[in-house]
Amino acid sequence: MKKIFIIVIILTGFTQLAFGEVFIQNDQQYIGDDDSLHIVGEIKNNLQVPLTQINIHITLFDENKHPIVTKETGSLVNVIMPGMKGSFDLILTDQEAKKTKSYSMEVDYKINISKDQVIDITESELSRDNHNNLMITGMVTNRGDITANTVAVIATLYDKEGNVAAVSRVHPEPDYLRVDDYAYFVIVISDKIQTTGINDYTLIAESEEYAAVPEFPVGTLVLLVGTLSAYIGITRYSDRIIPNLISVTNLK
Repeated sequence: MKKIFIIVIILTGFTQLAFGEVFIQNDQQYIGDDDSLHIVGEIKNNLQVPLTQINIHITLFDENKHPIVTKETGSLVNVIMPGMKGSFDLILTDQEAKKTKSYSMEVDYKINISKDQVIDITESELSRDNHNNLMITGMVTNRGDITANTVAVIATLYDKEGNVAAVSRVHPEPDYLRVDDYAYFVIVISDKIQTTGINDYTLIAESEEYAAVPEFPVGTLVLLVGTLSAYIGITRYSDRIIPNLISVTNLK
C-alpha cells in the first residue's frame, strides 16, 4: 500500500505569502522506451504573485527506503503566473535509476515581478507522423506592445488517470516575435510508451519579456480516440505544498 507523508517547513521572512498556496500535483515516475527513468509532475501557483527560479529537489530511495542521492530539476515554465502551472521532468539513465523505487520532493522558488500575459497560442492540432510519433503543431502570437524574444512553447500531456505522462519545451523558428507577429511550432513526443494513453494536454507559451496567457483550451483529443489505447498510470498522487518550500515523500 502506498503511503504519503507531507512534511511542512515554514521559513521565516516569507510570512507575506501566507495568503496563498502552491501545489505540486499529478506527479509520477515511469520508465520510457529509452529505458531511462522519468519523474514528472507540475507545480500549481495559487499565490497572488508570480513565481520564478523554481527548483525541484528530488531525493531518490531504494527498495529499503534508504536515500540514494538528491537530484535537482527546474520548471519548464520560467515564470509561473498566479493560477497557472509549470511542469517538470527529471531524467535518470544510470545505476541510480535502476535502484530507485520511490522519491521525495522539495520545491523552492522566488517571487517575480508581474508580467503582461500576451504570448498567446491561437491554434493547436494533435496528430501522428509516419513513424507513429505524437506531434503537436500550432501557432503562437505576440499580442504585446514590444518584440518578444526567446519565445518558448511548453506542452504537458496527461494520461487517463490525470497524471503527467510527458512534457516538452520547444522554441518556434524564429524564436522572436514582433508586435502582432506569429510563428508556427512543432512539438514531437517520440516516447511511444507514454503517448499510447494520452488523454489530454495543455499548451502555454512565454518569452523573456512576457508571460503566457491562461492555458490553451484543447479539444482535439477526441480525434485520436480510435488510435490511442488506454494507459494506466504507475502512480497517482496530489500533494499540497505551502509557500516557499515544501517536502513531499512518496513511499510505495
